[in-house]
Formats: sequence, structure tokens, C-alpha cells
Amino acid sequence: MSSVNRAPRPSSLADVLDVVLDKGIVVDAYVRVALLGVELVTIDARVVIASVDTYLRFAEAVDRLDIQPAQEPVGLPELGERAIESTAKHVVEKKLEGPAEKVKDVIEAVRGRRREE
Repeated sequence: MSSVNRAPRPSSLADVLDVVLDKGIVVDAYVRVALLGVELVTIDARVVIASVDTYLRFAEAVDRLDIQPAQEPVGLPELGERAIESTAKHVVEKKLEGPAEKVKDVIEAVRGRRREE
């Protein structure tokens, strides 16, 4: 006798819902648009159709449990302050190189005289 292949039975809504909640459907998007280091737009969207347990497993696997990113975006005033501080530090270092070399030479000369005595 030959076996007859039958088409699978249509699933009930409860069966479909059970599979979706068990496996889950997750659409996770994070988009940040910045121009010259200034953040213009941030879109953080999570669309989840799943059980809480399924979503928590997904979020842990892709390191998305934190709602806020670890590093806060920097605005224009902070960028200006950082640029000024960096420039001032660079200028001071350059201005002190000459005197530091002279002090080093004097110290070496004094040490050399003491050794001779």
C-alpha cells in the first residue's frame, strides 16, 4: 500500500500565538546621525512581540539591556570647552619645553661641578 501525503492542517490562532511568544519576533534598531561630532538625531526603536523571558534572553545576547548608551552624546558647548582645554594644554607644553631644557642643563652642570670637587 502506498502512503498518502496530506497537506498540513492549518494552525489555530492559539498555536501561532504560542510559537510567536516562545520564539519571539524582535525588530531592534539604533540609529545615530551626527555632523562634525554634534549629534543631530538618535532613534532607538525596539518592537517586540515575544514573551518577557524571550525578550530578556535576546536583549542580554546582543547587549541591549541598557536603555541609555554608556557614553552620553557631546553637545556643541562641551566640544568647544574640550577644544579650548586641549589647545591650552598644547600651548603650555610647547612654551615650557625651552625653560625645562635650560633647568635640566643647569641641574646637570651643578651635579657635574659637585662630582669634580
